[in-house]
Amino acid sequence: MPHIPMIDYETASQEIREAHDEELRLRGRMTNMKRTLLHSPQAHRIYAEWFTLRAELIPHVDDRAIQVFCRAISEETGSKIAVTFFRRAIALSGADPDALDLRDEDRLLDRFGRAVVQNSRAIPPDIWTELKARYSHKVLVDLVALAGIMLATAVFNNVVEVPFDAELEPFAAPDS
Repeated sequence: MPHIPMIDYETASQEIREAHDEELRLRGRMTNMKRTLLHSPQAHRIYAEWFTLRAELIPHVDDRAIQVFCRAISEETGSKIAVTFFRRAIALSGADPDALDLRDEDRLLDRFGRAVVQNSRAIPPDIWTELKARYSHKVLVDLVALAGIMLATAVFNNVVEVPFDAELEPFAAPDS
């Protein structure tokens, strides 16, 4: 049972309805997390900056590597909604999320994402060496910031107990 209900569009304020409509216009879907965040359009806007960072990263890190990175963070934080969101993205790209053939970049970002969650004060030096050899300082800043938003997303979903989105059910991990 969620601790905070999702907004009711019909009874929501004009500000909330406008933020809702803009989200649908921009991304074409409204998740349960977004419906809950919209009690505060400002909080929703901050979490939606994930999409801004992703767009900044795309010229330097492909979408699949970003999905692997975010899935790793989500798995380590135990956020079923976020894990399944990225399982769906991987599946819709044509890959099997249960048998994903990781490329070198994917493996690096998977390790980095897991290390961020496990102990953000002690990222293994070999991971930093590989990251610095591959990416510019700007890309590294964007990756760390994206990791921060993913952590915030997991915390929000876990703490509030946001209801699992029905559209994600077909993509849930077999053991979840």
